[in-house]
Formats: sequence, structure tokens, C-alpha cells
Amino acid sequence: MAALFSDKFFYHIYAMGLSGVAKRNDFACPAGDFFARLSGDLDRIRALGCNAILIGPVFESTSHGYDTVDYFHIDRRLGNNESFSAFCRCCHEKGFSVVLDAVLNHTGRDFFAFKDIQQHGRESQFAGWYANLTFGRKSEWGDPFDYEGWAGHKNLVKLNSANPDVRNHLFAAVRMWIEEFGIDGLRLDAADVLSKDFLDALSSFCRGIKRDFWLMGEVVHGDYRDWAREGRLDSVTNYQLYKALWSSLNDQNLFELSYNLERESDAEKGMYKDIALYNFVDNHDVNRAGSVLSSPERHLPLLYALLFTVPGIPSIYYGSEFGIKGERSDCGDRELRPALPPFAPAVPERLRQGFDTGFLPPLIARWARIRREHSALQSGDFSVAFTRNRQCAFWRTNAEEKLLVVVNADFAAARVELDAVPSGDYTDVQTGARFHADSALRLELAPCTALLLRKA
Repeated sequence: MAALFSDKFFYHIYAMGLSGVAKRNDFACPAGDFFARLSGDLDRIRALGCNAILIGPVFESTSHGYDTVDYFHIDRRLGNNESFSAFCRCCHEKGFSVVLDAVLNHTGRDFFAFKDIQQHGRESQFAGWYANLTFGRKSEWGDPFDYEGWAGHKNLVKLNSANPDVRNHLFAAVRMWIEEFGIDGLRLDAADVLSKDFLDALSSFCRGIKRDFWLMGEVVHGDYRDWAREGRLDSVTNYQLYKALWSSLNDQNLFELSYNLERESDAEKGMYKDIALYNFVDNHDVNRAGSVLSSPERHLPLLYALLFTVPGIPSIYYGSEFGIKGERSDCGDRELRPALPPFAPAVPERLRQGFDTGFLPPLIARWARIRREHSALQSGDFSVAFTRNRQCAFWRTNAEEKLLVVVNADFAAARVELDAVPSGDYTDVQTGARFHADSALRLELAPCTALLLRKA
């Protein structure tokens, strides 16, 4: 399976949060200026090394964007179709690919088909549009019928994706997004509960319009090969690695990380060795890396070093380049999705770390540059070279180069001796320092660091 987008580094924007717009849509306000203002921030994002934007959801919705009301119009709180088209053109001019967060599994209760069912009941021409629609018993919202909601949330009404009229409506919207906005891919929300038949049909449809169109699915559990395969999706969200990245640092147990990487990506036995999975350290649904790490000041640099050197497509969630905090609470996801500069005067004090995080943007940019300059980090083979609780090493190799990543997660300096590496000279890609291996490669590692060595 071709590793499409393996050269990308994503900047993930949850538009409804970053923009600071009203939490509820009054369906009467004038078009906002979010996309024009965001265009002015693209140079800063590009300076981080990002070359792809994941944004959304952006279509007219009742509240948070995942309760869609109209697939053909941009949410007025953010802007309109014209301003989003201009934003996409600006992205392309600056070297970004644009991927939309597409919510095709469910709609909001204000969607026209659902409203028609509320009005006409069994006689509605849209009665077949929703999954498990049942007349004769009331919903918890008081409707004279019941229906399936995504994960039990009845404000997110699950579509019947097998219905030809539903598919025609959704596919027509996707065609418009590709032809009018020029988008380069989709992140499919709740892909793990979309039917495989629907995903196959969507894949064929999209590639019929744009041959190199990229499709990535939100999948939390399961065998990723069920979704990421030829004729279906190119990638899925790598939740398995997400957890291992930060918890292995917290527990100082790099066996967890090595096990997951080997299981997924080993050149000989890896389950997903031919799939460029979408890697992240946080997103709009999980706590910020700056909150889950027990020692963020010391481990954030190492976390991002790992993100850029392990197999897969790296991404950064807006604001995390500032090291901000954010945790889910009983009140919802608000802390994960805050308004930030340039859409707020400053980073809110409640989100700030207790230390200067100014080192993060240049550090991220440096690792992004290194990944961009070394093809083995983008799509090279992977194999584990060495693992201890607080140190590990792994290879990234292709026909052009052999790279060795050596990690020290300890808060103290460590001596690492690798006795099963090819003899010869090795160069530290970051500093230019040279090392020689004869019977072994002997290294002294500073606390919480990663070395990237290139075999001569």
C-alpha cells in the first residue's frame, strides 16, 4: 500500500474552539472573519515546519461542529464559502495541503431531513435517512419516534449510510468540497462506526475526482488494517501509539513504547508496516500533552523528538506548540479547545505551564526540518535495536541511509553501549559530532534526550 502523505507534518485546528465564536449558532449572525485572520497566521505555522492543515469541522452546525446542519455551507460563525475558498487558496500558495474534518456518520437535530421527520412523521420522504428510526416510542428529547445516536448521544443522529439518497447527498457535498475548495483529503470522523461498504464507495468516488486524494479515519480501537487498506482508507488515527508515547515517559518504561512500535511497524513482522499511520500526542478529544506528562518541562522535548522519528505521519494540535495545559472535565471539552492568539489577546493563564515554554517552537521546527531532510524518517523501515526501562534505540533505514535513534528518558545522564550495530562511523545529525563503532557503539546521553545518528 503506497504511503501517501508520508512526507506531511500536520497542524490540527479545531476551528470552533480556536476562533472563540459563540457556542451556539443563532443562524442569523453575519459571516465571521475567522479564515481571513487564520490566513495571517499561516506563516507562523509554516515556520514550525508544517506542510499540511487539518481543520474542522467547518460546516454549518448547531453548536460544536459535529452536529451538522448543512454540508454545503460554511458555518456562518466562522465565515462563508467564499472566505473558506480564499483560505484554501492561500494554504496552497504557501505549500500546505488542506484536509477537512468530515462528519458523515451523523447529523445534528437541526438538519433538514430530521426536521422534516419531526414534522411529517412516517410520511416524511426522509424517514429512511436515519439508522434504527422507530415510530411508536418517544426519544429522550420528546420526539414521537426514537433513533440511534452516535455513542448514545441523541443530539448526533446516526445516518443510514446504506440509503442511496443519503449517499448521493453526502457524495455531492464531498464533490463540492473538492471542486470548489480544492481540498486534498478528509479526516473521517467516527470512521470506526461507518460501514466498510460506505468507506469503499467513498474512496472510489473521491479518487475518481482526484486521484491522489487522501482519506484518514478516526479509529480508536480495533485492527487498523480493517480500515487502512487498498481501496478504502490511506491512514487512521494511531491511538495505540498515542498512549505509549507519553505513558512510557511517565512510567520510565520504554518497553511499552518499543513493544508498540515493534508490533505496529517492525520491517519483518509489524502489523501496519506498510501503512503511514496518523500520529499525535494530543488532539481535541484527549488531554493535552502538557497535562498528561508528569514532568512536562523535562519530557516535552523528548516527546516531540519521538513524534518526528517514529514511523508514521506526525501532527501537532493547535496551541500545543506553546506547551499549554488542558484536561477534559465533567463539564466537557472546553479546556481542550480554547480560543488562543491571534483570536484571543493571550494564552489564558489557567492554560499556562509553570515554566517558560518558548523553547518548544524552535525545537519542533528543528525536528520537522530533520524529518524533511531524511527520507528514512518519512517512510523508512523500522526495527528495535535496544531497550531498557529508561533507554532505547531503534533503526530507521531505506536504500539511501541508515539512521539510529537513541533515547534516554531518565532524569540523569546515561551510558548506553550498543553491541549489535554495524561497525563504522556514525554522525550526530543535530550536532555533527562523530562516533565510531568497532565491537560496540558507546554513547553518553544527557538527561531526557534523543540522539539521531547517521551511519556513514
